Amino acid sequence: MTKINVLIVDDSAFMRKLISTFLQEDSRIHVVGTARNGIDAMNKINILNPDVVTLDIEMPEMNGIEALQRIMSEDPRPVVMLSSTTKEGTENALLAMQYGAVDFIQKPSGPISIDLHLIKKEIVTKVLHAGKVNVALLKKPLKIQETITTRIVECSKIELESNRSIKKIVCIGTSTGGPRALQQVLPEIPRNYPAPIVIVQHMPAGFTKSLANRLNSLCEITVKEAENGEFLKAGTAYIAPGGHHMKIKKIGTSLAVNIDESELRNGHRPSVDVLFESVGEIKGIQKISVIMTGMGSDGSFGLKKLKENGKTVAIAESSETSIVFGMPKSAIETNLVDRVENLEDIAGTILSLT
Repeated sequence: MTKINVLIVDDSAFMRKLISTFLQEDSRIHVVGTARNGIDAMNKINILNPDVVTLDIEMPEMNGIEALQRIMSEDPRPVVMLSSTTKEGTENALLAMQYGAVDFIQKPSGPISIDLHLIKKEIVTKVLHAGKVNVALLKKPLKIQETITTRIVECSKIELESNRSIKKIVCIGTSTGGPRALQQVLPEIPRNYPAPIVIVQHMPAGFTKSLANRLNSLCEITVKEAENGEFLKAGTAYIAPGGHHMKIKKIGTSLAVNIDESELRNGHRPSVDVLFESVGEIKGIQKISVIMTGMGSDGSFGLKKLKENGKTVAIAESSETSIVFGMPKSAIETNLVDRVENLEDIAGTILSLT
């Protein structure tokens, strides 16, 4: 069995030792070396050629974001970021994923987390997942013009129509590589799109709001973190809050969000299956489901429920563009997927379905 060779980059000797110990307890992983900052990391990458790099964000001399940009431009490979739980740490983690990081790990209690053992399983799992990503795609970070603006809500014909009864809904599920994929798809949806979009992106609490704000700054449609009890509007995308399941329920002729903290599904909360199952129970509306990049099979069982009730068109991202072809592959294997599309074509396919 070929082991995944990992380089650990952190300015704390204690953290380097702890992460090394966790990873090497798994027989599938070999820690080839450690580095104390970004400059040291670049030198070690040239010498050791690791399969995966774990990269702390907050470091002296060259921080994790700067090192990541160099790695992706000079010698791309899977990188898993470690970030703090601060607002700045959250923003930097999302920025890192825009620059090509595969995933991120949230340290429980600051730069030096003596309780890191609490997320030992997460660290090992995400490094193993990183070792399976489509490295070729990491060489092509998305380049979308960022135009952060304060959106002005106008009382227009489009806005009035968005409050009428919903006749169509788009459900999107994604995980590893998802923020990058959403950043490709959502900006192509026009402001007057006549349906709400509900999204499950596997992320911990605290990160989905920042993700929604970032996507909102790039899109014509409104993108927001979903709130319990709110009614869905056309031309708006709702992202399930990290750490919570999101279900959609019909109330009269309207659709409303229900947020809860019920048991994990497939190891996840939010879960794509939970969202899809809830939408599957709604009758009388057209449904479009989209499963994009991610490890595992979350969404496949829910897809079966969607297809059982009413008209549903199912789209899966292709292996050619998926950072991780786990969730789409599992969905395709159900034989319920109608369209398999490259990432850049998914928005156009959604818009073509009337």
